Amino acid sequence: MNKIENLGLKNTGKIYHNLSYEELFEHENINQEGQCTQSGAFSVDTGIFTGRSPKDKYFVKQEPSSKYIAWGKVNQAITKDLFDKLLNKAKNQLNGKDIYVQDVFCGASLKSRKAVRFVTEVAWQAHFVKNMFIEPNQEELENFNPEFIVYNACKCSNDEFKKDGLNSEVFVLFNIEENIAVIGGTWYGGEMKKGIFSMMNYWLPLENKLSMHCSANVGEKGDVALFFGLSGTGKTTLSTDPHRKLIGDDEHGWDDEGVFNFEGGCYAKTINLDPKNEPEIYAAIKRNALLENVVLKEDKSVDYSDATKTENTRVSYPINHIKNHEPTLKAGHPKNIIFLSADAFGVLPPISKLSKEQAMYYFLSGYTAKVAGTERGVTEPQATFSACFGEPFMPLHPTVYARLLGEKIDQHGANVFLVNTGWTGGSYGVGQRMSIKATRSCINAILDGSINDCEFENFEVFNLAIPKKITGVESLLLNPINTWKDKEEYCLKRNELAKMFIENFKRYEDAKEGLEFSKFGPKI
Repeated sequence: MNKIENLGLKNTGKIYHNLSYEELFEHENINQEGQCTQSGAFSVDTGIFTGRSPKDKYFVKQEPSSKYIAWGKVNQAITKDLFDKLLNKAKNQLNGKDIYVQDVFCGASLKSRKAVRFVTEVAWQAHFVKNMFIEPNQEELENFNPEFIVYNACKCSNDEFKKDGLNSEVFVLFNIEENIAVIGGTWYGGEMKKGIFSMMNYWLPLENKLSMHCSANVGEKGDVALFFGLSGTGKTTLSTDPHRKLIGDDEHGWDDEGVFNFEGGCYAKTINLDPKNEPEIYAAIKRNALLENVVLKEDKSVDYSDATKTENTRVSYPINHIKNHEPTLKAGHPKNIIFLSADAFGVLPPISKLSKEQAMYYFLSGYTAKVAGTERGVTEPQATFSACFGEPFMPLHPTVYARLLGEKIDQHGANVFLVNTGWTGGSYGVGQRMSIKATRSCINAILDGSINDCEFENFEVFNLAIPKKITGVESLLLNPINTWKDKEEYCLKRNELAKMFIENFKRYEDAKEGLEFSKFGPKI
């Protein structure tokens, strides 16, 4: 076992280093950190924070990283002095405690991976890390030298946040030059996962490698598909396919050798999880899986329909819980790239084929729509534009990622499609959600290549190519105007959404690429 004296902590109690699943399960029970469910999975509550705290994420503003970071609302600056103050606060919380240390890799590519050490005083958070990242083998553990350390002191918070000029008592901080992150005030496991994702999104593009918020799978013939999309659009569900091997469900890199997973596990939403529609995910929830914020019945089974605690109920599990996964967590260059949008306005077609320039436009737009009930105060559909389908995790300017994607599409001849997994026949509340069966049929047409033999027509205003027929999809569905009773109302709603796209894209017109790609969006 490698030495861990360099943790920078004083008077630690016992250090539990790289515990096995059985040992972690034992500690979770002894510490009374949650409950074991009927399926054998462990269930925990993350307290008042059941999602990330993006307004509380900061980077230390210093050279050389400050000249690369796109500063603004997403990437907020903090001084080195304030970082040091809060790092000491976190370390004081961890001092004298029994702590859990997990050593893992982020990235399945040997040329691109990073060695990361997580330090926490909560066993289930070590369990989460073990699920979500790539476990080193015994030899790698013996020679493990962390390139980045995360101190998770979730039990402490910053009561001087107003004096410090911060947004709340929660803090999620990154010091790129010192290779340290520190978390305080929130127990939510996803902060650790997305924190390292943010760092990969900083490191990789500077090496001319693309980092991506997408899922990926591979067919029997080695054909790779990428699925980009924001939370709730179907990335995990649609990439988990019994006929294709899952490479990963959320975070990937694309280098000269092909696509590789950053992670060693999956993090799926479980609200309204149905074993008929999502059998692979349902079956993955067993011993070693970790449930967050679900509601348990008296018999310790999970009520997946209960959103009392949050709509954002989650499960993390090692990827080997998915029967049909790619054990190397990597594959070749993508043949098909799919952008998923859950359009709650009921405007977008279920499937469109994009030119390379349109692909750049919709990648930079990163569109989906939140529906009523998912967040406090959301009573009708709200358009969400998140650059590169992952803006909260992108430290560099969005056009950096778009340029890299464009180069790779050119180099490897990938096809790009826009798939709407949202509403049809009207907006949310009037129309209905696109069935998983119809969406699967669209995806299958992409993957088996049959879409390339379709006859296409132009989808007005957005000027997208949409197929007239697809096996397994009712033809009326393919052009959304046909599904609305009131065609005039549809045209008004279509123009309304087009204006939102145009308005959003103005923020990229300060960059050469933004100006260039703005021509390939909707025209009213």
